[in-house]
Amino acid sequence: MLGSERGVVEEWLSEFKALPETQISSYAATLHRKKPLVPALYKVIQDPNNELLEPVCHQLFELYRSSEVRLKRFTLQFLPELIWVYLRLTASRNRQSNGCIEALLLGIYNLEIADKDGNNKVLSFTIPSLSKPSIYHEPSTIGSMALTEGALCQHDLIRVVYSDLHPQRETFTAQNRFEVLSFLMLCYNSAIVYMPASSYQALCRMASRVCVSGFPRQHEKRWKEHCGRVVLDPDFMVQLLTGVYYAIYNGQWDLGQEVLEDIIYRAQLELYSQPLLV
Repeated sequence: MLGSERGVVEEWLSEFKALPETQISSYAATLHRKKPLVPALYKVIQDPNNELLEPVCHQLFELYRSSEVRLKRFTLQFLPELIWVYLRLTASRNRQSNGCIEALLLGIYNLEIADKDGNNKVLSFTIPSLSKPSIYHEPSTIGSMALTEGALCQHDLIRVVYSDLHPQRETFTAQNRFEVLSFLMLCYNSAIVYMPASSYQALCRMASRVCVSGFPRQHEKRWKEHCGRVVLDPDFMVQLLTGVYYAIYNGQWDLGQEVLEDIIYRAQLELYSQPLLV
């Protein structure tokens, strides 16, 4: 890590600590202008032995739990890289090096599963009913006898739950690891439209590495990072596909297409039907 990059990170760490509550909103509005900061933070995250990693993870969590949405999104852009480093270290059984990354991921998860009152929340959406008027139609104008207003009123609004209640987690285990990571990727995908191009690239890199590391296909890659096979979960792979599809059509066509093939390759090896059907 270059001295100039280290200086950028240290300045960022110190300026937020000294920031009064009244200036947080204006700070969030100008954070995206610090162009050298994001690449420097990626370098810190990628090096588990960097002494700045722990304070960086702590500050990213402080930003995420603030009331300012733009600060949350700033932290969220690093989620794919954080997940990759965590899974890489877990696959190498180097658990001592990823303690602060684990804490950050669990902290974000525990914040997201509860509402502002501390109650666990259910993520859902409602399918509109034709019996209710909208900007697109009036129930009375539907001429078919089979779809009279009275008949339509008998059909209630349908509520679809896409993420049920999740328990709080204090530590990662082999049993809950991908429950947590899949939910985190769901949160990332729900805000992916606000992410910068660097985050899409990190998502594609992470998806490719977790899918082919330790398999013969890795030898075809330009990157030579040593990593053992990463155990994957089909629900997690579906969330990867959701993000990669968005990246493909938002500036990452070539990289995204390559990653898409890597995900399909791994899904076929594991005989996972869910990602193959997406």
